[in-house]
Amino acid sequence: MSTNAGWTQPRTSLFTDHYELTMLQAALHSGAAHRKSVFEAFARRLPDGRRYGIVGGTGRLLEGIAAFRFGEAELEFLGRSGVVNRETLDYLADFRFTGDIWGYAEGEAYFPNSPILIVEATFAEACILETYILSVLNHDSAIASAASRMVTAAGNRPCIEMGSRRTQEESATAAARAAVIAGFDSTSNLEAGLRYGIKTVGTAAHSFTLLHDSEREAFEAQVASLGTGTSLLVDTYDVETAVRTAVEIAGNGLGAVRLDSGDLVEQAQWVRQLLDELGNVNTRIVVTSDLDEYAIAALQSAPVDAYGVGTSLVTGSGAPTASMVYKLVSRTDGSGEFVSVAKAAKNKASKGGRKYALRRLNEHGVATQEIIGVGHRPADDGNDRPLLHQFVKNGELLPGWTGHEGVLRARQRHADSMGELPPVVHRLHRGEPALPTIYEES
Repeated sequence: MSTNAGWTQPRTSLFTDHYELTMLQAALHSGAAHRKSVFEAFARRLPDGRRYGIVGGTGRLLEGIAAFRFGEAELEFLGRSGVVNRETLDYLADFRFTGDIWGYAEGEAYFPNSPILIVEATFAEACILETYILSVLNHDSAIASAASRMVTAAGNRPCIEMGSRRTQEESATAAARAAVIAGFDSTSNLEAGLRYGIKTVGTAAHSFTLLHDSEREAFEAQVASLGTGTSLLVDTYDVETAVRTAVEIAGNGLGAVRLDSGDLVEQAQWVRQLLDELGNVNTRIVVTSDLDEYAIAALQSAPVDAYGVGTSLVTGSGAPTASMVYKLVSRTDGSGEFVSVAKAAKNKASKGGRKYALRRLNEHGVATQEIIGVGHRPADDGNDRPLLHQFVKNGELLPGWTGHEGVLRARQRHADSMGELPPVVHRLHRGEPALPTIYEES
């Protein structure tokens, strides 16, 4: 696999909301902008009926924060548009994040109120990152969470991400990355391959077959160009005729046939039988066609070898956002002492104070609770696992969390986390979060 050589992270400073900068301006005016503060990103709840979520986007976010700068073009726009005054523009011209960032490792399972990301900095530095942090974490965590459910439903059969044409181009690249972190085998998205070293795959669509005067000519051209190990799409016209033609042309070295329509369970069964009768016992069957985790689960009884998933994946399979929020939970007062702060609205209340988190495991290594210490580190009873890792220290990105290395690390974290969660997480029907979140007050 390649690394992200040849790709440069663009500036990210204007991937934000207008009011982040007007808050900054007002805080600079009041003198409170430089108060030390602690912000926390968390989800108050999981999508309806889901039992867990998966953290996605952390590595991508850290890359973006490193590029969160205001160059001449950004400053000129802000000044010309009257978004902020000269004092604020002068502050932004020298902006560089200098604080600390902690959080759950990418690929980690999370639950309601898990402190997924903690930003410790001045109010000014932490405040203007809010929109960017939430846009990345909400999108990528929604995709990773959906992908994890699909991978669980697929069992040992690989899943291929192929939803680029169903979403915006940057979202497509981010979705491919999030899917692979959550266990997908590969993606059709070449930009994700360039940036993150992810394996890319693909052969041909129906248009390639329709381009030629006959299906036979199309198959002959594809096999001659791509080799017998290619995957031939066999449902443009008549599936049985296409399978027989494919085997005649490629022989028993044919890599795979792809089914994209019809009753996939029934069709896969008789296609498998036909391939075996023709001597192609090693030719795989790949299925596509608007799959989600429920359709994949229904295909478990069918002789399918791989799943190609598009629309449902890149839209979060019904939950296109993780609904995370970013709240100020602690800040210094006039004397420089930290005080806890929190929104008190009844339906959107949050808990103030800097959080620390660990996952409580029983004697068999199975997770039983999410323990959140408020203002202190919860006591480890001997085999619990701390959940917070430091990503940024004094503004410097710590190694191992970004690029191709970050993807591999997150993918392993996802596999390990799923392995320690209780069996209920493998159920697709609606239910309560698999682990309760328990607060320990200081």
